[in-house]
Amino acid sequence: MIHARRSLLTLVVLSTLGAAMNANAATRIERKPYGKTPSGDAVELFTLTRAGAPTVSITNYGGFIVAILAPDRRGTVADVTLGHPDLAGYLADTNFLGCLVGRYANRIAKGRFTLDGKAYALAVNNGPNSLHGGPTGFQRRVWAAKVVSGPDGDALELVYVSRDGEEGYPGTLTAKVVYALRSDGGLAIDYTATTDAPTVVNLTNHAYFNLAGEGAGDVLGHEMQIEADAFTPVDATLIPTGERRPVAGTPFDFRKPAAIGARIDAADDQLKAGGGYDHNYVLRGTAGELRLAARVVEPKSGRVLEMRTTEPGVQFYSGNFLDGSVKGPSGRPYVKRSGFCLEAQHFPDSPNQASFPSVVLRPGQTYRQTTVYRFTVVP
Repeated sequence: MIHARRSLLTLVVLSTLGAAMNANAATRIERKPYGKTPSGDAVELFTLTRAGAPTVSITNYGGFIVAILAPDRRGTVADVTLGHPDLAGYLADTNFLGCLVGRYANRIAKGRFTLDGKAYALAVNNGPNSLHGGPTGFQRRVWAAKVVSGPDGDALELVYVSRDGEEGYPGTLTAKVVYALRSDGGLAIDYTATTDAPTVVNLTNHAYFNLAGEGAGDVLGHEMQIEADAFTPVDATLIPTGERRPVAGTPFDFRKPAAIGARIDAADDQLKAGGGYDHNYVLRGTAGELRLAARVVEPKSGRVLEMRTTEPGVQFYSGNFLDGSVKGPSGRPYVKRSGFCLEAQHFPDSPNQASFPSVVLRPGQTYRQTTVYRFTVVP
């Protein structure tokens, strides 16, 4: 019995020392060629590793997160984000599987807005509306990439200069996005942007998650919690009506953990409009401060995703338009609702909604956003 206690104590001490070493270990980045675009631009793949953190691979084509390798409660590692097996898949991607989204994430009604008295017409690519910056938004661009030093070791910096008039947006916008693995194991995404003329900007990452592993089926059993008391209901084309509707008493109430699939097919006009969840939640707390936005648990694997952001909203999308036509690196098809998105953002159609937080950026100002995805396990 004494020997057993000594063995247990030794295990605890070693685990504690290991955790301390992990906390002090720096991030390292490996870079390698990932192919070329049809126009001949070279593309690279960057793999971020750090003891005690998931291994994350990112390409500078569209800033796509290609893979996130995270262990379950038994230590078995799986890729927990949806993606494509190679660059060809990303070049043909229409589902935004893990890309950077800009110049404006989400929808702008009829592809039109007015700024300082001048009307602008954007490229329309989602019914009557503009979605995620248009058909050749930031996800279709090769970003300038370099490895930089940060407080937690190496970090990946991506920069893209969006010229005045691109997809109809005014002003030349310089966007910089830095991906880093933090000492607490979180994947931090820091966004900044500047402009030479008044414009609108709303950047995000469109990662799809399946904590059971990519290609492992639907995510309806994942338990979702969102730190929001209200959401912004939409019309038939998924444009917000301007209302901030309380979630209480609706299928949109995730203030306490609930399975994604528990109410997704309820008789509700909003669920019908989105084919499930595809709505912006009004987050609690102060925009600009990094705070908890959502927590998701996959009961079988024990994997947990916690999301923190400085943004005022988060778009919860339940993968309603995935149809099995795309196969991931596992070779398994991405069927309907086989991934969920938590897209940190300003609200959809904000350029046309005076009551929503402003998305206007002017010369001399800097757009800033930080979002952190952290993966842990429960027993």
